[in-house]
Amino acid sequence: MTDLYYPLPTGQVLILQPETAFPPLTQALTSPNGLIAIGGELTSARLLQAYQRGIFPWFSPGEPMLWWSPDPRMVLFPEQLIISRSLRKVCRQQRFTCRLNSDFSAVIRACANTPRPGQQGTWLTPEMIAAYEALHALGVAHSAEAWLDGELVGGCYGVKLGRMFYGESMFHYVSDASKVAFVHLVTWLITQQVGMIDCQMHTPLLASFGAVEIPRDQFIATLSTLVAEVPLV
Repeated sequence: MTDLYYPLPTGQVLILQPETAFPPLTQALTSPNGLIAIGGELTSARLLQAYQRGIFPWFSPGEPMLWWSPDPRMVLFPEQLIISRSLRKVCRQQRFTCRLNSDFSAVIRACANTPRPGQQGTWLTPEMIAAYEALHALGVAHSAEAWLDGELVGGCYGVKLGRMFYGESMFHYVSDASKVAFVHLVTWLITQQVGMIDCQMHTPLLASFGAVEIPRDQFIATLSTLVAEVPLV
């Protein structure tokens, strides 16, 4: 089968077909940063192929599926988590009840419905939600939740492969709820000997937790070590 490419002003990007493998990361465009493929399907196998190679999906409703591997990459090394004095105080107060995987579907839907500054709509389409729920059913996608008086008020979710975790999205209805859930998640990931959390792109919130940008080559080298025991899909 001949590979097909979609032309862009900054280069060409591979069009994924059912049997098409992801291209080498050296083919990722520099503008837009990290775009490496277009199209394809959101099966569990395709998503796992992407994550194992340092690629993730991100697109808006009405757009084709877009696959990315930006350079640099924002990551958090769990043991380097920074918890501010004020957040430590909130955690000590135990105002929130923190849980893992008690309502993954509610968390991802809340993430989809939470408005983002400067962003219209959501990238978490019904198709995307169904894809991550399928990964959750496989025991690969996980959620951390903050509950208050029996109500889900904050949380986050992502994908864990071997000793690697890929953070995807978070939300809160009550101040500090998502931060407390994130701390709970990282604490659990440390017990699982996870060595790196992929945060994808820079945000002030992630930076405040100690996340840093590293070159994509370094990210991929570390990723390869952490997922070494996971069978390639």
